[in-house]
Amino acid sequence: GCMTTLSDIRTALRLDLGDPDSLHWDDDLLDRHIAHALAEVSEPIPRELAVTLATTPGSRELSLASITGLIEVEAVEYPAGHFPPALVRFARWHTTLTIHSASAPDGSDALVSCTAAHTLDGSGSTLPPHLEHVLLTGAAAYAALELAARSAGQLNLNRRATEAYAGWARARLTAFHQLLHLHGRRNRVRSRNLYVPA
Repeated sequence: GCMTTLSDIRTALRLDLGDPDSLHWDDDLLDRHIAHALAEVSEPIPRELAVTLATTPGSRELSLASITGLIEVEAVEYPAGHFPPALVRFARWHTTLTIHSASAPDGSDALVSCTAAHTLDGSGSTLPPHLEHVLLTGAAAYAALELAARSAGQLNLNRRATEAYAGWARARLTAFHQLLHLHGRRNRVRSRNLYVPA
């Protein structure tokens, strides 16, 4: 299918917020609310990646710097491609992974199973399509809360309208947190079958 881009999500968000003509929010503002919601979605429901990294002969250290938005390293296979998988103990410090193997690596590939934050930009998204409405719910909540706070200080906006916005925003935020909990729980049950080294 076609990739969903940031501009697709922004357009859908404008429709949700009833602001197709950008009267209340400019693009930069909505992009910030989308990024905020995306970060919140990434915690309970991160990307699950298996990244192949070449080791350096004689060195137990591997750089994880190439893995964008890395959250957690779940398992390391070294050498990669064996069956059953040759899982090794490891330690991680920031972007450096140390393989605790009996002998130092010889330059063969290691396979790093990890979780990472989702990305969403002009070229596409790593968010599965079924989570896009979750993202939109959160982004709409943050945008409406921000508008309610902004308009509370403006005397020309009637208080009832401001309170209605704030109420709508809080309901959206509650729905967002419930959806995160629901999808996050499903995600954890599914990923428990990731083999864990003894």
